[in-house]
Amino acid sequence: MDLLTNIKDKLDSLTGDYLGLYIPDVNLIDVIEVIIIAFFLYRFMVWCKNSRAWTLLKGILIIILFFLIAAIFQMSTILWLGERLLSVALIAVVVLFQPELRKALDGIGSRSIASMLRGMGLGKPGEKRFTDKTLNDMVKAVYEMGSVKTGALIVIENQVNLNEYERTGIRLDSLLSSQLLINIFEKNTPLHDGAVIVEGDRVIAATCYLPISDSRLISKDLGTRHRAALGISEATDATTIIVSEETGTVSVTHQGELKYDISPDDLTALLKSIQILEDVGEDGRAKTLIKRRAHHEE
Repeated sequence: MDLLTNIKDKLDSLTGDYLGLYIPDVNLIDVIEVIIIAFFLYRFMVWCKNSRAWTLLKGILIIILFFLIAAIFQMSTILWLGERLLSVALIAVVVLFQPELRKALDGIGSRSIASMLRGMGLGKPGEKRFTDKTLNDMVKAVYEMGSVKTGALIVIENQVNLNEYERTGIRLDSLLSSQLLINIFEKNTPLHDGAVIVEGDRVIAATCYLPISDSRLISKDLGTRHRAALGISEATDATTIIVSEETGTVSVTHQGELKYDISPDDLTALLKSIQILEDVGEDGRAKTLIKRRAHHEE
């Protein structure tokens, strides 16, 4: 505190003597407040970018820019209409963002502190995303299901949050085991249809709906499960395991690419490659997703 006071006094004397400027009192609490506000503003922008709110926010910014231009050129009629619509617009924004706000609050309330920190990119580099037992149980389950031609779709969350897709299914939040996965995808059971989402060592939700890929690179012989797996891989950085109900083959989508009919050793190696948390920033993840989508559009 004494150091901050001395620095502030010296700056006051310099600016007062030479520039005639006034520097307000700044203490440690003010600095902490600025850091907290900057952090939450940054997280809000990241949340907007990773949800449908980003598209809505861009539309709102365009409307604001339009009214700024009207103010510069003194378009009185447009400004009058803008003033009348301002109160209605504020209510409309809350209504438009209601689903996204509800998802965000629900996600905060239902997640553990560790998973929230991982979702914010604050997990320690080198920390395991899931244990070796979880990895082995996933490999064991998919090949047991493949041997009896039981269809399955398992989505493994990496860095990008999958809350949007979890809400389309039934929440489980159960410890993952090979027996649990096999029981979920057993034919004619309530949870067998749709995808299972895995976060860390837990099965978060079942019967989830995924976006269907419209890529022309995927074979016409492959069905909806493979297209859904490729769709979620194009939209996020998730890794998805598919068990074909027709052939029993096991396939994987990773980084926007489909690897068809892979062996247990190859699947284990792939899961080990995503098991360790990497020190990757938001910008790096965003660039990876942009490149992935551009690749499939080509």
